[in-house]
Amino acid sequence: MLILPAIDLYEGKAVRLLRGSYADMTVYSDAPTAVAEQFAAAGAEWVHMVDLAGARDGTTPNLSVVEAVAKAGRLKVEIGGGIRSPETVARYLDAGVNRVILGTAALTEPGFAAAMAARYGEHIAVGVDLRDGKIAIRGWTETAEMDAFAFCAEMERAGVKTLIVTDIAKDGAMQGTNRSLYAALLQRTQMQLIASGGVSSLDDVRALRDLGVHGAIIGKAWYTGAVDLKAAIAVACH
Repeated sequence: MLILPAIDLYEGKAVRLLRGSYADMTVYSDAPTAVAEQFAAAGAEWVHMVDLAGARDGTTPNLSVVEAVAKAGRLKVEIGGGIRSPETVARYLDAGVNRVILGTAALTEPGFAAAMAARYGEHIAVGVDLRDGKIAIRGWTETAEMDAFAFCAEMERAGVKTLIVTDIAKDGAMQGTNRSLYAALLQRTQMQLIASGGVSSLDDVRALRDLGVHGAIIGKAWYTGAVDLKAAIAVACH
């Protein structure tokens, strides 16, 4: 199982939100590129990046930071947040990003995810962010009515290879991860599943590894010192 440490970007800084609330933001570093170097030094292969302002507004205000991390060549980069057009997908891939995560547009623009998956293959993932079983969009500021399992099945039919699934209620709360959600999804899909939200201990890492998920994203738990990244990687690979 892969461990993907996370950098959430806002105004060029590495931050974390609590349960997706922009009003409850903590700034952890003014130098996201230095944070990425720490991840690489601990043995990470990937970094999971999210442009929070982009997610809310459909823009790319932190593109230069993402490009700097990608061009450094120490980590494979996946990026999400505000990627709602073919031009934005191409811009990130041209900047050296390895995988682009579609969110809002995968739900609201019929055929968009299928078209991008057909063009870019494994370089496309879809983020499924859940609040009370419903899919949250536009930086988690709105909720769609589509059933999450039905949406995941639609993405699989569209040719998407990787799903990144977040339980918003768990995100940043340091209360463990939603193992039953991931177990249910694994029974229903053949896609690579990356778990996000609430991974706050090595026990969470072990449980997700034993479930058979492809990867786990670690955010706040690393920033607060609750989880040692090198130890988490060792557990994930065991």
